[in-house]
Amino acid sequence: MRVLVTGNRGMLARDLVPCLQQAGFAAVGCGRAEFDITQEASVCCGLEAVRPDVLINTAAYTAVDRAEAEPEVAFAVNRDGPSLLAAACREAGIPLIHISTDYVFNGSSRYPYREEEPATPLGIYGQSKWAGEERIRAVQGRYLIVRTAWLYGLYGNNFVKTMLRLAREREVLRVVDDQHGCPTWTKDLAGALAAICQRLEYKRAPSLWGTYHFCGTGQTTWRGFAQAIVDAGKTCEPLLVQRVEPIPTVDYPTAAQRPANSVLDCSKIEAVFGLTPRPWRESLCDFMRELYA
Repeated sequence: MRVLVTGNRGMLARDLVPCLQQAGFAAVGCGRAEFDITQEASVCCGLEAVRPDVLINTAAYTAVDRAEAEPEVAFAVNRDGPSLLAAACREAGIPLIHISTDYVFNGSSRYPYREEEPATPLGIYGQSKWAGEERIRAVQGRYLIVRTAWLYGLYGNNFVKTMLRLAREREVLRVVDDQHGCPTWTKDLAGALAAICQRLEYKRAPSLWGTYHFCGTGQTTWRGFAQAIVDAGKTCEPLLVQRVEPIPTVDYPTAAQRPANSVLDCSKIEAVFGLTPRPWRESLCDFMRELYA
């Protein structure tokens, strides 16, 4: 089975393409230069050239704060792009797997978010991602939307790498401690997507299509995540940092408001696909070993 992955230079795609290949798929990664999801002609030409059996869209505008000043760009990539993909995939008879985000929720719930709960995003990034989801649902019958949260990986910039860099430079790190979420390693998400493709290779029942959540098991705060990163980092290298201090969100103002609760309920993807996310601490330890190797 041939799988086309868009957003080939992104953090997730760079783990996903080799993961799919290791699972036995003919995986092809395409970046913006050869497959621009915001341009209809580029999408049509790309599908014609690759002729995939499944398309996984990891391409996205993910600059959460910059999106507040660039709403047109964010909506072009996160809403209009998925809309074009959905229409083109429907025309070609190709299932679409689209990666979305916890930012579609406003974070006011006291409980982990289930897939069917109302989406009321706080900022442009979340609004544009939600709009993209809605376009897919309206256009494409055979789709999977997979929401994830607090993603990190070997490639590109992310929270883990930032904390390690700061831990080498500062004795004290001050990190927000009133936002809760589930750290997710890109390699774990890539493995889940490969497993989903294996299921689609043999069965494409209507009951499979829909929206799912996948993120690391367990929850923490950004400060708790930072402390775990520092603790793991100190076993691999000498770090200058002496302590990680908790601060409230109000002491770390950003252009875009963050959801206070980004915890996602992943029971649906476990029930339908048999995929049980790993504990986030376990995944972080494995990631750190790879990073330092």
